[in-house]
Amino acid sequence: MALDKIGIAKRIAQEIKDGMYINLGIGIPTLVANYIPDKLEVVLQSENGLLGIGRFPFEEDVEADLINAGKQTVSMLPGSSLFNSAESFGMIRGGHIDLTILGAMEVSENGDIANWKIPGKMVKGMGGAMDLVAAAKNIIVAMQHKSKSGKSKLLPSCTLPLTGTKCVRKIVTDMAVLNVLDSGGFQLIERAPGVSVEEIKEATAGKLIVEGDIPEMNI
Repeated sequence: MALDKIGIAKRIAQEIKDGMYINLGIGIPTLVANYIPDKLEVVLQSENGLLGIGRFPFEEDVEADLINAGKQTVSMLPGSSLFNSAESFGMIRGGHIDLTILGAMEVSENGDIANWKIPGKMVKGMGGAMDLVAAAKNIIVAMQHKSKSGKSKLLPSCTLPLTGTKCVRKIVTDMAVLNVLDSGGFQLIERAPGVSVEEIKEATAGKLIVEGDIPEMNI
């Protein structure tokens, strides 16, 4: 059975290491904040000028003026900082973010990502995505394996306007966990509970590399 959004967020939270500075993109990535193990000390950053974001607040704790880049209300941890977006982008462009977790509409087998625009549809703007993919040390994508129309979103090459090239290192979908190899191709390393390797092959348009037995995700 394919994972839901929470399942994807829980699996990505397993990639987080102690001491990391992390940026969470809009959509599924923001859910990761709720599943970071308590034993880890990490710092979540948002490009609108927040450093030290906590879990999503309960309704009674919501502060309407305290929002992330996706305009979702958030909580702040003790010792957190608030500053302007120019300083925040200076932190991003300066290479001080260890891990960026983003959503995507398409990812190519070379690690290209398209996540900001569908031609003909109105968008508010690029936001911080292009800066994040250009400067982050590690990028993990959280996404559905297929589009609503049933087409693969893991492709030989992206068809939509690119956000960045050769930058994605790992992808967690509702069906699988895959590494993007430097030589090109999606290396299957885990499958969602109840999802077969054959189903993942059928759902992946780009080059898929399967070696040995593929374990189920442990979530």
